[in-house]
Amino acid sequence: MRYLIPLVAGTALVAGLASPAQAAPASNEWTADVSGRSVTWGGSPRTGLVELGTHRLAQPANAVTAAVTGDGVVDVRGLRADGQWTEWLEAPATLPVTTSTIETRVVLSGGKASKVKLTASRVAAAEDVSVAAAGRSYRVYATREGLVGGTTANGHVIRSRDHFVALPSRRGLAGKNSGNYSVQVCASNGRCEWAPVWDVGPWNTKDDYWNPSATREMWKDLPQGKPEAQAAYENNYNGGKDQFGREVANPAGIDLADGTFWDGLKLTNNAWVTVTYLWTGSGPVGTVRTSAANGTVNVRSGANSSSSQVGLAANYAQVRVTCQLTGESVSGTQGTSNIWYRIASGKHIAKAYVAGVSGATAC
Repeated sequence: MRYLIPLVAGTALVAGLASPAQAAPASNEWTADVSGRSVTWGGSPRTGLVELGTHRLAQPANAVTAAVTGDGVVDVRGLRADGQWTEWLEAPATLPVTTSTIETRVVLSGGKASKVKLTASRVAAAEDVSVAAAGRSYRVYATREGLVGGTTANGHVIRSRDHFVALPSRRGLAGKNSGNYSVQVCASNGRCEWAPVWDVGPWNTKDDYWNPSATREMWKDLPQGKPEAQAAYENNYNGGKDQFGREVANPAGIDLADGTFWDGLKLTNNAWVTVTYLWTGSGPVGTVRTSAANGTVNVRSGANSSSSQVGLAANYAQVRVTCQLTGESVSGTQGTSNIWYRIASGKHIAKAYVAGVSGATAC
């Protein structure tokens, strides 16, 4: 569990992308004006995000440097060939892929920034070939976040029985009302939920423990898949403290919003869960869409509504599609269809609630 500072009134706006007529010409050096953009504040420690949008490069590149006038640092990510994004990396950064499209955001610690100058280039580096079809998966300790009424690191105001998760690194922090970084969380009772990553924590903010030591931001000597908080709690690593010098009171590697905890997984106490970090995988992907902002879709054991409910998929969450099959016809936000997607072994979701899937094969 973490502690959040409420959103400052009047600042919860995120700048959108420029229209095609306003889009900047492709270039590998560009400057972004930050002073006229709104800031989304939230999270703990409190940070501000200024979304700068995407930029098309004149020449493909895999390295980005940034110079900020004023407060803050710049996160960058690159568009992969499959249409998915790399993780956010703090500039200067070498991306795991060579790309022609870059997205940037400024992360403020309390002050203001007026402009950012960015340069993209190509450097010698190994391309990332480590993605697996299902994505990296680890068993970690989960705690319930709570904090209803607080504001997450991406500016989302937490609702009662909400559905999202927090991970202790902003490298996998999705934007507000976005699920391009989502997880599959499964409990020992067999239930799973698919939920977007909308907050940073627990304990740490620079612990992307799911990554190998070569790219892990901090604590590179720990085994891949082991959160620093777990090592501190179990093995007195770092003197038993987190990155802020606080005594670690539990081994948590993920926080679950109340709805994910109680309704998706049917947990009653903090517990060990298996988490799959879906953006580290490959293959067809879709986005869950419900009519209610805080809605969920039933995940069932078979391709019909009479099959047992074995989990939930949250609005905006991304799901990796293993294959598709014909089942009961269902009407939802994406129309009416008798196609169902298998998103894990024994786990199915109706196509009528999933947008954007392409290339799914028959089961």
